Amino acid sequence: MSDNPSSPLLRPSSSSRPTSKQSGEPLENTPLLSRIDSAPRYDGESNHETSRRPSPATRSLRTIQNGGSIRSTKGDRRWPTVVAIVTLALVAVVIILGAFFAPAVVQEYAKEALVIEPTNLSIDSFTASGVRARVQANFRMDASRVGSKNVRNIGRFGTWVARKVESESSKVEVYLPEYGNILVGTAAVPPVVVDIRNGHITAIDFLTDLEPGNIEGIRQVANDWLEGRLGQIRLLGKANVGLKSGIFPLGTQSITESLVFEGNDLPAIPQYNITRLNFRDVPISTGGRRGMAADVSLALTNSYPVKLTIPPLGFDILVENCNSNDNYIKLADATTGTIDVEPYSDVKVDVGGIVREIPKTLVQACPHSRDSPLDLLLGKYIHGNNTTIFVRGSSSPDTDTPEWITKIISSVTVPVPFPGHSFDKVIKEFSLTDTEFSLPDSSAKPGSDEENPQISGTIVVTAGLPKEMNFGINVTRVRANADVFYKGKKLGVLNLHKWQKAQSERIEPKDGEDAALRIKSRIEHAPLNVTDDDVLTDILMSLFIGNRITLKVVALVDVEVSTVLGEFVVKKLPAEGVVPVKPISKGGDFKHFMPQVGNLKVLSTSRTSLDLEARVNFTNPTEYSAQIPYFNIHILNNGSVIGDATAKDITVIPGNNTNILVQATWDPTRFGGRKAAKIGRELLSQYISGFNTTLTFKTHKDSIPHQPDLGEALSQFHIEIPTPRLNTNGPDSDKPHFIDDATFHLLSSTATFTLISPLQYSTIYIENINATAFYNHTEPVGQILYDLPFKVPPGASESPNLPVDWSFDSVGYEALKNALGGTLKLDAKGTVQIKLGQWIETVWYVGSGIGASVRF
Repeated sequence: MSDNPSSPLLRPSSSSRPTSKQSGEPLENTPLLSRIDSAPRYDGESNHETSRRPSPATRSLRTIQNGGSIRSTKGDRRWPTVVAIVTLALVAVVIILGAFFAPAVVQEYAKEALVIEPTNLSIDSFTASGVRARVQANFRMDASRVGSKNVRNIGRFGTWVARKVESESSKVEVYLPEYGNILVGTAAVPPVVVDIRNGHITAIDFLTDLEPGNIEGIRQVANDWLEGRLGQIRLLGKANVGLKSGIFPLGTQSITESLVFEGNDLPAIPQYNITRLNFRDVPISTGGRRGMAADVSLALTNSYPVKLTIPPLGFDILVENCNSNDNYIKLADATTGTIDVEPYSDVKVDVGGIVREIPKTLVQACPHSRDSPLDLLLGKYIHGNNTTIFVRGSSSPDTDTPEWITKIISSVTVPVPFPGHSFDKVIKEFSLTDTEFSLPDSSAKPGSDEENPQISGTIVVTAGLPKEMNFGINVTRVRANADVFYKGKKLGVLNLHKWQKAQSERIEPKDGEDAALRIKSRIEHAPLNVTDDDVLTDILMSLFIGNRITLKVVALVDVEVSTVLGEFVVKKLPAEGVVPVKPISKGGDFKHFMPQVGNLKVLSTSRTSLDLEARVNFTNPTEYSAQIPYFNIHILNNGSVIGDATAKDITVIPGNNTNILVQATWDPTRFGGRKAAKIGRELLSQYISGFNTTLTFKTHKDSIPHQPDLGEALSQFHIEIPTPRLNTNGPDSDKPHFIDDATFHLLSSTATFTLISPLQYSTIYIENINATAFYNHTEPVGQILYDLPFKVPPGASESPNLPVDWSFDSVGYEALKNALGGTLKLDAKGTVQIKLGQWIETVWYVGSGIGASVRF
């Protein structure tokens, strides 16, 4: 059908009329207020261009010839429009029927030949009781539309004789039969004169006063329609119309006509575009209180020949409660200005809304749930999903609004889809600095945070603010669940479910960019639940060899924000960022570990073991600090485990760490069997003889409480460091000198030694000695064989007189005699059996440069 408003409303079916296949879709589906394809959207989207279709009003009247039923397209038919159309149809039928005293054949001719072409319907003005509408249309009779030849001929003859018919002033009433015959509205129609001859066109132009009927009935119908319970609706029009043709009165005719709207032809909520959306804070009282204002611009299309000016209206903006059966929650007040509607044109509507405060019911958790109605609403919005708000007419709108409009709009609640706004790209930067690691607590309860490794650090997030948000906002607390990835593989979950204090700062836009919000928060002891040990191994390998890595963090963040409306929580805000991680070692850094052991105590002994405690000083060469509630590590030498060391409740910082309490167990037999016992004995012998020895430290499945997989993963990395020196000869000694000096007595063939014990609290016993003294490394001086135990108390002590079997024929003995009264540097080699508590071990000893005094 043509867009020309003068095109006929009622015409015979012909090949020129587009079919469903030709047009691509049924013509009956054209909405009253369709989406405006050319209007800009506030979210940047666009629509496909649609072609204009004939108005539903035109098509509705065209079906009068089909027995009075009418099919309408989806659209927003206000009752004035419906009443006007019904009135126009009734007037036309009454005129024709009255002209021929309503014989059956003339009734049939009138229904088939009648063509009414509405050209304009406008609201002239709103009155206290209704509206004054101006109806303009073209009236004509088209005999070619009549199927029966006899009916067509009789009708043409009768109308040629009568020529014109005039109706007197009348009143048309429109009812809803299926709703108890409630009165929808009435229309006062002035006298109308039309030419009823075939092909003659009469332009009709009159003003009619339309008044609403039963307001409660209209509300009931509207609610049934909005809730999808309205399958069809039938309108029944009644009128008593006086007619005359020229000077001949034709009597008063009682006319009843029915129009039916059904199925998909029922109107729908007008589609619209939001072309502008802006939120800002505004003062709402003289006392300094402020609220939130929303400025919204809508665009929709008027597809009808209807013109009107809508007065300012007020609305309540409602949102869903926890349960669909609960009352809606009022969130804001909204008002519109005067709206001018032109025929077949785009309509722009500016709406202003104010949120005065956040209702308590909006932020209270729903029964059996942790989410509030606000959480549910924002959850859809920030994930880009359409939400639904509800609009209800205000009971106290603008003073210029007629009361009857107030009664109607305040009794109807309309669901309005509201487009979501995706926040997936809202996080621009994400960093974690000043990082500290804490190992699991050995006493942690299963399932608690303390049974996982924990991370502390400073999180800095820069979040983009949507251009619609032009109000003050401050983030006071944050919490999140974050998945951590390395090279596309998930490492684990960083659980920040506890609220962390935060500060925020608004960054004004530059170079056309949106404003941003920088959020800073210090997290303390956030548990890291490692879910893939292989990924952790890859990370540690890179960090230990000195590589810098980056971790990807994907999180859902809960943010507590403070605005002029108060504080509330925005939940599950998607955040994504990259966290650079500095290497643990730059390669070879751990050679600078340089541990020093002091204040050594023996806690307990067994036949093969020593339980020790010591204070250790060392240097942490990394930039990381760590809280260690409990940590156990194996001690190895030559690939065999010879003991372990345990640290509890310590803090490791970058640089020097002093007086760290460490407990260790020496038990090669238990940890590694006979092979380890032999290796341990050899290590002790080399160590007390001053050789350079090393120890290897390696984690195991029991290293970290509750984290056997983590301990196993770390076991792939071992640290090898020089064996720590005991403080036996002062801070400047680089080798352990357990024999400080010796005195040889030539006459009694004995020797005494000054011994320095590394233990400050326990006594060592020498069970037996088999040693030889040498001069110049190779020349024997004498041999000591002694099997009587003697003790070596803490600190410096002197041995008993030990018998010496001189090597009289050696150069060494001659050198000893020549040094009589003086000193001589000697070397020593031998085996010694040592006992400490229950522990007994035989070691060999090689010493050089021992200062020996020679006495007669």
